Amino acid sequence: MTGTDGLPAYLQRLVERADDLPLRHRMPQRTATARRSAVLILFGEGPSGPDLLLIEKSPHLRSHAGQPAFPGGGVDPGDDFPVGTALREAHEEAGIDPDGVRVVATLQELFLPPSDRLVVPVVGWWDDPRDVAVGDPHEVARVARVPLADLVDPANRYRVKHPAGFIGPAFCVADMEVWGFTAGLLDAILEAAGLARPWDATDVRPINPELLRPYTLPGSGDDDPAGDSAAPTVADPAPDGAAARTVRPR
Repeated sequence: MTGTDGLPAYLQRLVERADDLPLRHRMPQRTATARRSAVLILFGEGPSGPDLLLIEKSPHLRSHAGQPAFPGGGVDPGDDFPVGTALREAHEEAGIDPDGVRVVATLQELFLPPSDRLVVPVVGWWDDPRDVAVGDPHEVARVARVPLADLVDPANRYRVKHPAGFIGPAFCVADMEVWGFTAGLLDAILEAAGLARPWDATDVRPINPELLRPYTLPGSGDDDPAGDSAAPTVADPAPDGAAARTVRPR
């Protein structure tokens, strides 16, 4: 099966809006020096209904310790970027067999100015779902298939405030607090897929201070020397600027 044949209606809606995500902040224009990375947004039909794959980073990492994220990371030489990068990282981090994933779209690229990082989300459908497992325990603490019903439940949604003043969406699911880049992207994806339900955006909570460590992104010169190569998860204030260039669906 190829393309969008047999995909759930919500995923077809997301593919149709792949070049126009309803982001809450306008993304600034990329720089000429931006480093490339990709994340895999992997949907599937799990034991508790439709779900989405997230990883939780190892608590022993110097940056992003214990934070939830999509599987992903920086481009390697020889990668078929962005799809090849996202699939390779998902295999390394969560044991996902690339042959069991149908790539249905790439979403618009997102530029994170403080780290000079360009991130391309790759949307996949798990045609052949298997058990997930932690790939590198030094980088990943666990892998979770999070039911979409939990992600859209208003009781699991709120906003968090960074000490720098940035306020963004957050989710409390699978015993994880999802915030920053990952939560902002999730928020836009659920909206684009027509899954979002009304929730209390006036519920603003402070970020757990333990999560506020200095951060780096995969492939940057300041990466954790012990090998912190997972995808970005940090709250990244997005000042007004030109919209990011669109990566068309594959």
